[in-house]
Amino acid sequence: MSASWPFTVIGEVDSPFKEKFSVPRQPNLADEVRGRVVFFSPFNQAALFSGLEQYSHIWLQFVFDQTAKQGWKPSVRPPRLGGNKKLGVFATRSPFRPNPVGLSCVKLESVEIDNKQQASLIISGLDLVDKTPILDVKPYVPYADCLRDASSELSAEPPKHLSGVTFSPVLTDLLADIHHIEPSFQKVVEQVLLQDPRPAYHQQSQSDRIYGVRLFKWNVRWTVSNNTCYVSDIHLS
Repeated sequence: MSASWPFTVIGEVDSPFKEKFSVPRQPNLADEVRGRVVFFSPFNQAALFSGLEQYSHIWLQFVFDQTAKQGWKPSVRPPRLGGNKKLGVFATRSPFRPNPVGLSCVKLESVEIDNKQQASLIISGLDLVDKTPILDVKPYVPYADCLRDASSELSAEPPKHLSGVTFSPVLTDLLADIHHIEPSFQKVVEQVLLQDPRPAYHQQSQSDRIYGVRLFKWNVRWTVSNNTCYVSDIHLS
């Protein structure tokens, strides 16, 4: 027999990632990426967060809302394995799950309380798309959550990076202007693109294909050649 349980969305994420493409495949791979968790009433009351500022990191339980309608799959092809090998969904972190629920550990930069005693959380290292629904928040407790004898044969090492990110010289003035609006923009772009967000089957071939992604309020366009990312264009989305 199976049972269903109702859950209440308590808030959502304000994130620079406006689409799934280019989101780091795990949290904290791009630690310059900052966002905010905004809570809905009555879950935004300051009293609910008393003491949370004493923790450096938190767990966010969220909904894979952008993939939920596509349903779940009993086996998937993890990008980490080049998209060529199938694993059981429960042996992966695929979003195509029987229940579209994810868990992400992010750095807690601050707990912000406004003049109405309503709270929001400033976080960094996030791997969540803008407007991702949040179901719960829990503190990260190092002695319990960091298991020193844990192992993972399939993903023992962090994913490989591209060797570098360069920007077209024609973007120099624009990047300077953007810096006044969003000081972390260039660093975020570099960290995100170094992860090589291309589909796994594209990473094995050489081409002049141009990729694009929305970060903050800009469209970033780039190509990859000789293991280096070249940003050719940035414009408002």
